[in-house]
Amino acid sequence: MLIFEYFFTSGLAQISYLVGDSKAAVAAVIDPRRDIDIYLQMAKEQGLRIAYVIETHIHAEFVSGAQSLANRTGAQVIGGRSDEYRFDLRHVSDGEVLELGQVRLQIMHSPGHTPEHISLQLFDTQQGSDPIALFTGDTLFNLDVGRPDLLGEGSERKLASELFHTLFDRYLPLGDRIEIYSFHGAGSAGGKSIGDRHQSTLGNERLFNSVLQEKSSEEAFIDTLLADMPEPPRHYARLKKLNVGAIEQWESLSLAPPLSPDDFQSLAGNANMQVVDIRSILAFGGGHVPGAINIALRNEFVSWAGWMLYDSRPILLVGESTEDVHQAITQLYRIGLDDIRGYLHNGITDWQNAALPLSRLQEWTVHELNARREEPDVQVLDVRSPNEVANGRVPGAKHIYVVHLAEQLDKLDPNKTIATYCGSGYRASIAASLLKRAGFSDVANTPGSWAAWNAAGLPIETS
Repeated sequence: MLIFEYFFTSGLAQISYLVGDSKAAVAAVIDPRRDIDIYLQMAKEQGLRIAYVIETHIHAEFVSGAQSLANRTGAQVIGGRSDEYRFDLRHVSDGEVLELGQVRLQIMHSPGHTPEHISLQLFDTQQGSDPIALFTGDTLFNLDVGRPDLLGEGSERKLASELFHTLFDRYLPLGDRIEIYSFHGAGSAGGKSIGDRHQSTLGNERLFNSVLQEKSSEEAFIDTLLADMPEPPRHYARLKKLNVGAIEQWESLSLAPPLSPDDFQSLAGNANMQVVDIRSILAFGGGHVPGAINIALRNEFVSWAGWMLYDSRPILLVGESTEDVHQAITQLYRIGLDDIRGYLHNGITDWQNAALPLSRLQEWTVHELNARREEPDVQVLDVRSPNEVANGRVPGAKHIYVVHLAEQLDKLDPNKTIATYCGSGYRASIAASLLKRAGFSDVANTPGSWAAWNAAGLPIETS
């Protein structure tokens, strides 16, 4: 009997799969995340031997768990043909079949997102001789397709051309009834705007996926796909390089050591240290360790940690609870940020009780921002992406995307009050904390930001 399990990893919006045959007691895991206990537990519960660990492509969004899972289970690692891999795996070609009892997976070479990308047709002998589903990796999502621009180096149009042929010449001829299972959901930067559904059909995507509507010509498809493509997250290039080599194997993920306020302060004084406060933006604004950057522990935490933190520098954490700290460590581990030196024991409460210095941010409502935006000593700073700003901004606001703020501080006047805003206040708090760390003394964040500005019906500038 077919066994089919999927695992959604929030934050990353990443999906992995376990498929197999209960009678033969054998399974394959496709695109596992780095913390692999979830797959081992599922296999144990179902009485399965994991025979294959399959990599649909060289991942950029997360650290792969394929090598670790193979080492723990004796499974064979399967991947597409590429000279980039620097670890042992079985390179497979188009048309090869992986047998899992009455279930089998047939390899389909599907370049476009990456050159070596493979998809997997799922067959179950109890359901006829035709494929019943297609694991699309990062090629086709609900309402979107995979990005062809992550390799850079001028390869975008070539990969977009290959993606066109994969979609129209290989995928769609399989027929509308074929179920598709992609490997990212809404919130992932693996596409322009991935839909909410974790499962779809080729027929549904043919009707509603706007990228598949652009089939008048290959050139038109390429132009449409590459237009207004958002900037790839900074950590993607690093993870690409990490995933082709031998990845450090951890038996288990442990909590970093709790630190007293004095020990924490001593370590935080190291100029190379990254102090990360994972509390809410309002809590951070009320008082925080000087020099800390605020990346609140919400669903988008792992994405913005990848953008803003460096794997070459150690990290200290400040959170509301040990549970929050452990969750943050788990998410950082998934994107290869492993050097966590410790966390502030009992959080900011112990810090303030030790009479250590606190830094603060002003927090303005959108009505305060509107009332003060034309004052000569106030500079309003929009830290959203260029695509967001193109649809309107606070009148008179200066724009610097938060991911480039640290390199463009010279564009701001340190003698003015800098009031930051974004879509909700989340990225604005990151930006405000960067400004405080850089020595800007008078900084305000705007909780609610653009969403609240629009809800209040305040004026909008378009250009």
